Amino acid sequence: QVQLVESGGGLVQAGGSLRLSCAASGRTFGGYGMGWFRQAPGKEREFVAAITRSGGIAPYADSVKGRFTISRVYAKNTVYLQMNSLKPEDTAVYYCAQSKGSGYSLKIEEYNYWGQGTQVTVSS
Repeated sequence: QVQLVESGGGLVQAGGSLRLSCAASGRTFGGYGMGWFRQAPGKEREFVAAITRSGGIAPYADSVKGRFTISRVYAKNTVYLQMNSLKPEDTAVYYCAQSKGSGYSLKIEEYNYWGQGTQVTVSS
């Protein structure tokens, strides 16, 4: 069984930064791709960023390109999402997920383990 625990969310003013963390346990962390998704109220969950087993990075969602950065530290079994220049439209619950394989995917159905989510609220 895999456990994913997100942290680092909170309330921030527009233009500010946050770093989300996702600590993984259970299955070999280094063997699988990881992804970040988000879900705003009344909207479907959407892809944000993903990283492969070996550290290759998927194209970011257009809405976050140039502002968000995904990374992973194998020694800590942790994946991060650095979010800069935050906008009110970034407000959402952010979820990390572990891929079924070693690569990355933009599709929700390619991830079989999910964290509980962390709330990010950006005020204008």
